[in-house]
Amino acid sequence: MKKQSSLLHFLIEANEHGYASGEATPSKKEKDGSTTITFASGEWRMHDNFFGGEPYGGRLVVFHKEKPHWIMVYYGNVSKSVKNIAEVYAFLQNALKHMPHDAPFRGPKKFAEKDFAYKNKWKGDLDSYSGEEVILQKKKEIYRATYLGGFVDRRDE
Repeated sequence: MKKQSSLLHFLIEANEHGYASGEATPSKKEKDGSTTITFASGEWRMHDNFFGGEPYGGRLVVFHKEKPHWIMVYYGNVSKSVKNIAEVYAFLQNALKHMPHDAPFRGPKKFAEKDFAYKNKWKGDLDSYSGEEVILQKKKEIYRATYLGGFVDRRDE
């Protein structure tokens, strides 16, 4: 249970230093065209690698003592009708900053700002989960993403 509590704490900390933190986040453009964001604290390390653009997809892996421990795979896109994609992703990053501490699966159940509303539904827990997030602008859906994951490589524990 201590390790799970430690993982929860790390996921919250990694979120503050990861994609949700905005353009100040240190990232590396990879040779394959993907982008990688990393963060480490103590025995924990996060590696978030994604292919940007529309649509986008990626995976975030958390390592404990350099062994894969937890994963999230995600895929989503902004509607083709949207002209200012950067504005949508800036709002998404803001929503992700409000990630629930007891359910670190993307953003909160609901978040609103100006003309935008973010909604997130998930099932499961840290062991195994899946979810879907949407963004509405003036009550019209303009963004949708799905995600899933859980613990990995646990047979030896």
